[in-house]
Amino acid sequence: MVLRPGSIEIGVRRTELTEFRYVTGEMILPHRHEGKWIGLMNAPYLQVSISDVALMAASDREVELRMYRRFADPRLRGLVTAVHAEMMAGFPSGRLFLDSVEQAMATALVSGHAVRHRPVQIHRGGLGSARLRRIKELVDANVDADLSLDEMAQSVELSTAHFARMFRKSTGETPHQFVLRQKIARAKAMLRAAEGRVLDVAVACGFKTQQHFAQVFRDVCGTSPTEYRQDCLGSEVICAPESCSEDTRRLVVYDSQPQGHFRALPFTSL
Repeated sequence: MVLRPGSIEIGVRRTELTEFRYVTGEMILPHRHEGKWIGLMNAPYLQVSISDVALMAASDREVELRMYRRFADPRLRGLVTAVHAEMMAGFPSGRLFLDSVEQAMATALVSGHAVRHRPVQIHRGGLGSARLRRIKELVDANVDADLSLDEMAQSVELSTAHFARMFRKSTGETPHQFVLRQKIARAKAMLRAAEGRVLDVAVACGFKTQQHFAQVFRDVCGTSPTEYRQDCLGSEVICAPESCSEDTRRLVVYDSQPQGHFRALPFTSL
């Protein structure tokens, strides 16, 4: 995906280059089996690789994609932009976020850009209560870890793509959103204790940096971890147990050529 307007000359030989002019957000989709092509790049761009496994999971068979030297797709542009923002931030959200984006990109490519494909199968129903309970137990036991979408799917013996669709149908949120919510719930319980630094809470809940933890916490809770802790501890000082109802407590407490595979987090840039 081109990050800023410019031109790229593309061909199989330097004597047979064709120039294409791009605007921000336009993309190139080379043939997946193309072994070599030459490009003279006068535009910064982000290069993302999607695994054959993800493409096959999105279609249940091998996929042949159309080749484009220039095309626009708002859905894919949004997903690649999310990857770029994650890369620029140092990949704070971990493997599960990138796995989820990869699966979404694979589905978009299969449904919109396959040469031969059938519509992505729509499954009725969702995950049963036993499988949902198993997922919650897995996340609770690994709240400080960097779980992948594959690990979550394997724990309930489903394919990655099928698990992702069924999980969202059952819960109304993606696996990544669910894991973040569980991490924040654990963090809130730890912050209600007077001991321990905010940084220690962030690490114990699987966040790579205190800054990322604070950002996610504020997005979910509307306040910073420090402010949340101060409010909690302040409510305990102001309200004696015998004079403060449970309802009252609740109210108070409350550039560029990055390359790499989605599961190989350290992208590089020109």
